Amino acid sequence: MKQNSLETTDIFRGAFFLCMGGDLCRIRIKDNRRQIASFMIRGKDLHRLDREYRSGKALVNPLQLRESLNHLRDILFDTLRENKKGENNDDRERENRGVKKEH
Repeated sequence: MKQNSLETTDIFRGAFFLCMGGDLCRIRIKDNRRQIASFMIRGKDLHRLDREYRSGKALVNPLQLRESLNHLRDILFDTLRENKKGENNDDRERENRGVKKEH
């Protein structure tokens, strides 16, 4: 089994890979405006696991999946908070999307 890596924006798919022995290498925010997160997972035989996942043949311990999902969410929210620190927090139009004051 060779070591390889995959990148996914699907948090459930990422959690599945972690349950199957993969390691999270990084989380990248692809589009700051829409905040699309991409998870880079490294591990053995990920392409085979990916085929099993997409075909519906993958089996996983549900408790492990929940823990992996929570772990990814925690890291994702930490990453988003760190990215937000670098932005201008006075951008009220972005904070209150769709709500504009009438003068």
